[in-house]
Amino acid sequence: MRQELNRPMAGKTVLVTGASSGIGKATAVGLAALGAHLAITGRDRDRTEQAAREIQTAAGGHVDVFVADLSTQSEVRRLAEETLQRLPRIDVLVNNVGGYWDTRHLTADGLEHTFAVNHLAPFLLTQLLLDRLTRSSPARVVTVSSNAEALGRIDFDDLQGERHYSGAKAYNQSKLANVLFTYELVRRLQTTGPSEKTMITANAVHPGVVSTSFGAEDPGAVQRLLIPFLRPLMKTPSRGAATSIYAASAPELEQVTGRYLANTKIKTSSPRSHDQAVAHRLWHISADLVHLPPALAA
Repeated sequence: MRQELNRPMAGKTVLVTGASSGIGKATAVGLAALGAHLAITGRDRDRTEQAAREIQTAAGGHVDVFVADLSTQSEVRRLAEETLQRLPRIDVLVNNVGGYWDTRHLTADGLEHTFAVNHLAPFLLTQLLLDRLTRSSPARVVTVSSNAEALGRIDFDDLQGERHYSGAKAYNQSKLANVLFTYELVRRLQTTGPSEKTMITANAVHPGVVSTSFGAEDPGAVQRLLIPFLRPLMKTPSRGAATSIYAASAPELEQVTGRYLANTKIKTSSPRSHDQAVAHRLWHISADLVHLPPALAA
């Protein structure tokens, strides 16, 4: 009994995307320490395998490594296929991967990079793993957003910044999309799933302002100037991961779904994040962009 209290995630498998460093790696360490079997993803094999070794050293247990660039839909699909082949169960999916790019880049699919990585990747991966999550239920989907969602607006007339691109605008929009996706996913799960029990919960989290390499690939002028001065005031990755770990593991959240958490507490997200018409429209546009089959896109 004492061991169960100390390791409440024992016997559960957790997949954390973007876990080769920063908040993702800290989330994996925290959940492994609670007894979970971890699977992590990263773009670079050497860095991801090194992260797996560090997670094993810090928390013990075996860590499965998956290498994929989630900016590319074929890579997301390959990741999902490999995950389904290698992981008999998935109890928790932590959609942690994300970033900030100050200038506009296109992915291999011809999509704006920020929108593709921060929103479309978790949207598609969750859909592809939904059946395995259901079979492993009760299961959880945790999507890392940001309080920047309150500054975001889904600009359907310029969704990918073709007419006007701003790194901040693109990032804020993508983080709002994360919350809209979470709430719409819950509505759809509640419509299709058994009413007597929530089989899969989905919640969005804000990790806080964390000292990581976030945005380092393509920083804006403000980041370059201010981050060195602000870094001592930022959260460590371990502190930043606390809310993701809480959302993924807390027993009291087993039936809590469709919520937004920050500082390990349930908070109220922005009014725009509760616009069901926007969420519904964004879902269908996203489904078209990632070529979901009609059964999943409906």
